[in-house]
Order: sequence, then C-alpha cells, then structure tokens
Amino acid sequence: MRKKRIRRTPEGTPTKHYFHAGTQAAIVSYQQETDKSAKEKLYNEEIQPAFNKLIENLINIHKFTSLHDSFDDLRNDCMTFLFETIGKFDASRGTNAFSYFNVVAKNWLIIRTKQKNQKMKRNVSMDDYESLSAADNKKIEEYDIIPSQEHQLENRVQALAIIQMLHELRSSAKTENELICINSIITIFENIDNIDLLNKSSLMMYIRELSGLSPKQLTTSIQSLKRNYKKIKLDLFFDDI
Repeated sequence: MRKKRIRRTPEGTPTKHYFHAGTQAAIVSYQQETDKSAKEKLYNEEIQPAFNKLIENLINIHKFTSLHDSFDDLRNDCMTFLFETIGKFDASRGTNAFSYFNVVAKNWLIIRTKQKNQKMKRNVSMDDYESLSAADNKKIEEYDIIPSQEHQLENRVQALAIIQMLHELRSSAKTENELICINSIITIFENIDNIDLLNKSSLMMYIRELSGLSPKQLTTSIQSLKRNYKKIKLDLFFDDI
C-alpha cells in the first residue's frame, strides 16, 4: 500500500499541507508590511486560503453546523474573526501559527455554537402565552430598561482596559498551560457580548472547555496567573498616581 506523503517543515516536523511554514512567514510579513496593496496580496494569496481550509476542517470535524442556518455564514464570520486576530499572533514567542490560529478558531466556534444553543433553548414566542412561565413574564416586564449611552460607553472603556491588561498578563505566562489558560480567558472577554456569564462557575466552565486543561492543571495555571495579575494591577495603580 502506498504511504501517504506528509509535508514537513525545514526543521523536519510534520505540518498541514494547507498551513505550512510559508503560511506563517506570510503572516509575519503581513504584520510588518506597510504597503496596503502588498498586505492585501499577502492575505488574499497566502493567508486567506489557509484560514479558509482550517475553518472548514474544524466545522466539519466537530459538526459545528448542526445549530447554524448556513455553513457559509458561519465560516465567513469565523474568517472575519481570524483576520482581526492576525496582529495578535507573536512569532517571537516560538508559537506555531497553525497551532495558534487552530485554537483561536476552535474557541470562537465553540463560543458561537454555545450562544446559538442557549438562544434556541431560551427563545419562545411572546404570542404563545401558555408556554411562558412566571419567570418569563417577569423578564419581559423588566426588559424595557435600556442603559444610558454614558453607562454603555463606561462599560465599553472598562472592558477594553481589562482586555489590555489580560494581554499584558499573557506576556508573563511561563508555561504552555498558563499560555493556554490566559488565551482562553482573552477569548471569553473578546466575545463577552456573545455569551452569558451567570456566575463564577459558568466562567470556569467556559475556561475549562476552551483550554482543554484538567481541573488540576487549570487551578495551578490560574494561581500562577493571579500572582502576576496582582503585580500588574499594582504597577498600573502606581502609574496612575
């Protein structure tokens, strides 16, 4: 039987034939390029086809389309998200581009699918009064309160500050598990409008599912990150004085 040929990087490690060392080099060049037309060419010819195949494989393997109306819409939305995260990839840390964007895309698809699933479970027709519980009726009555623009702006500024601090915390990660953990937390905060965080337990559930770490690994990583977080928070406090 003829053996399947596996494409390898110059270092000799196996790689996906559609997402290889050349793709990573194109991403780094895209980050450094200042000419708009050159950036578009790099993205359209080198990066976008690899992202497209990566997303298609994740959707098909994990059956993410089961709760979504259109395969193309889901793929295109995920493509847009990956495009917006290109600038966050840091090749200087020794991270493999395929591994990085594979995790980012999978985490985004998990969150989007959970959001869709929760909406399908919660949404009922307001005309179908018999299906509405007392709690549903109370929520409908209370839903006429809209936060002021000032309050919404304040929340947005606070969220951006938190995300910025999380990225600073990411640079202090010392182990692969810590890096996986903080990346999962960043993913949650960057998609905070698309998910429901009812309490601390639901937040930990999201982090555990996105990271794939065991409870023990997750606890150890978070404890280490908390120590770095306290130091960063203290430094920011003194900078504001």
